[in-house]
Amino acid sequence: MENCSSLLIGGKQFSSRLMVGTGKYKSNKDMIESLSKSETEIITVAVRRINNDKHGENLLEKINWQKYWMLPNTAGCINADEAVRIAILGRELAKLSGQEENNFVKLEVISDKKYLLPDPIETLKAAEVLVKKGFIVLPYINADPILAKRLEEAGCSTVMPLGSPIGSGQGLLNSSNISIIIENANVPVIIDAGIGVPSEASQAMELGADGVLINSAIALSDNPPLMAQAINYGVKAGRQAFLAGRIEKQDFALASSPEKNISI
Repeated sequence: MENCSSLLIGGKQFSSRLMVGTGKYKSNKDMIESLSKSETEIITVAVRRINNDKHGENLLEKINWQKYWMLPNTAGCINADEAVRIAILGRELAKLSGQEENNFVKLEVISDKKYLLPDPIETLKAAEVLVKKGFIVLPYINADPILAKRLEEAGCSTVMPLGSPIGSGQGLLNSSNISIIIENANVPVIIDAGIGVPSEASQAMELGADGVLINSAIALSDNPPLMAQAINYGVKAGRQAFLAGRIEKQDFALASSPEKNISI
C-alpha cells in the first residue's frame, strides 16, 4: 500500500506516518526488528534513559541513526524548567548520533504520577521557551482544542493529543475533541498514547490525524515485530480511507442495486 503523501514536520519530510517508541521491549533484538517491520522513520527516545537501558546497552550504539530520525523526549520531567534542560541534552544526543541539524523534541511534562496526564500549564511554558531556542517542538497534551491552538500559536510544529492514558490500550476515548483539534489545526496532529491495536491506529487516521506515535502496543505485545507490521498496515489503510472519503451515514437502508430501469 502507498503511504499517501509525505508528512512534513519542521520543514523535514517523512514518508511514514507512524512514529515508534523504543522503551519497554523484552530485548533490543525485538526492538530493532519491530522498528524495521513498522517502516517508521521517526523513533522517540527518552533522554534520561538513553544511557541507562534496562538491557545494559546504549541506544545510541544499538540503533542505525542513518536510517532513523531521532525524536528525543523529555519523559520524566515534572515542570517546564526541567523539560527545557532535558530538551537541550536531547539535542546534544542527536548531534552525537550524527544528526547535526536535528532540533526535534517531543515535549512531555507530567506531574501527575497516578494517571500520567500531561500538565497543560507547564507544557505551554516549556514550549514557549523551547521554540525561542530554535527547537522543533512536538508537545504531548490532553485532547484539549484550546491548548492545542495555543501551542500552535506559540510556534510548535505539531500537537500530539492523547487518545487515552499512556500505556492503557484503551483506544480513542476523546474522538470528538480530537476531531476539533484536527479541524482547527494548521500543523500536523499526531495521536500519541492509548492506541492498542491496528484498528485503533486506523481509526485515528480515518479521523484525519496526520500520524500516530505508538510504543506500548508494540513493545508489550506477544510478538512485537508482527504487531509493528500490523500497525503499520493500519496506519496506511486509515490514511487511504481518509483521503478516499467515507460514504455518508444513513438512518435507513439504501439498496446497492438501483430499482429503476430493471429489464427483467
